[in-house]
Amino acid sequence: AMFELVTSEASYYKSLKLLVSHFMENEQLKKILHQSEAHILFSNVLDVMAVSERFLLDLEQRVEENIVISDVCDIVYQHTVNHFSVYITYVSNQTYQERAYKQLLQDKPAFRDVISQLERDPKCKGLSFSSFLILPFQRITRLKLLVQNILKKVEEKSDRESTALDAHKELETVVKACNEGVRKMSRTEQMISIQKKLEFKIKSVPIISHSRWLLKQGELQQMNGPKTSRTLRTKKLFREIYLFLFNDLLVICRQIPGDKYQVFDSAPRGLLRVEELEDQGQSLANVFILRLLENADDREASYMLKASSQSEMKRWMISLAPNRRTKFVSFTSRLVDCPQIQCVHPYVAQQPDELSLELADVLNILDKTDDGWIFGERLHDQERGWFPSSMGEEILNPKIRAQNLKECFRVHKSDDSQRRKLGSRNRQ
Repeated sequence: AMFELVTSEASYYKSLKLLVSHFMENEQLKKILHQSEAHILFSNVLDVMAVSERFLLDLEQRVEENIVISDVCDIVYQHTVNHFSVYITYVSNQTYQERAYKQLLQDKPAFRDVISQLERDPKCKGLSFSSFLILPFQRITRLKLLVQNILKKVEEKSDRESTALDAHKELETVVKACNEGVRKMSRTEQMISIQKKLEFKIKSVPIISHSRWLLKQGELQQMNGPKTSRTLRTKKLFREIYLFLFNDLLVICRQIPGDKYQVFDSAPRGLLRVEELEDQGQSLANVFILRLLENADDREASYMLKASSQSEMKRWMISLAPNRRTKFVSFTSRLVDCPQIQCVHPYVAQQPDELSLELADVLNILDKTDDGWIFGERLHDQERGWFPSSMGEEILNPKIRAQNLKECFRVHKSDDSQRRKLGSRNRQ
């Protein structure tokens, strides 16, 4: 694992050099792109490349000292603490970078032609320009996984374990900051877009807030009229409503012409409760009760809602009331043998309540549906979300599940210990 960290950094640095020399410094591209466009497209890649070069030099020096590498995590730790903040800047720009690239392809045929020509160069080995642009984010994430692999093989309570834990903790901080940077950029734009679409039939609620983001949105069917055998046979039993669920607020709307939504109710997310209806027949399949303990009129309200599928119903219920018990038990509950699944196919989240997966990710299964969806919690960062069950293979061996939990607990126990030490020093 240590040797792989060194060789993969060398390969990564070589690719960064190609991104700069072959694309960024191409004279034709320089003439086509305005300075502001080039800045958005390439961001601070020169800083990232310089950091990678220094990092690689230190790693290679360690190899030269002894081909049997004793440790590299001390080097990883020092560079992460002192230099890897450049990754946060680069990755946080990703939303603007992707949009600028798409816009340039659409608006500037000359840009599109030059990029296509450069991509065909044998130097690129069939990789697209966008594949090079995303390299820094992939690298910082992979470094964390490589350190995790090193951690699995070092002796417990050894000096090498200590440096690996320190390096892992700092890398995790950088990766989280990168993810948060991307989220913050995209969330701000999304909130502005939603605000423009809402028309309030009730007292207006300010939507845009630095601490608010969208968790889930979509159409559900609201039950009309009394629940009798006669009304169940009519086709007008349900009518469409549209929900915008934020991390702290639910907004209930009806879609109106012009891609607008008329808001007729709302409630703080903490005052929502859900209840599943069971064994109610086909007409009430995938139906659940949503209770607003205090709505926009300062009173309690209930909605009987029907989802398009079992998975969609469960996804809404978990999003609306996150503290509701799931089918299985989370790692955080300290129970040892929670069902687990390992990712065998990468997955990119399509909705805010979904979880992107990388190969070999291990997750606790918190809930699953009959139509092929799993609600999981990734062990190494406790991120939760839905993903198709076809993306992974369930881990049936209890010994492997126990080992996965042990390794996870080992890392997070160290993090907790370091936080307690820091808190103790701060109090002093």
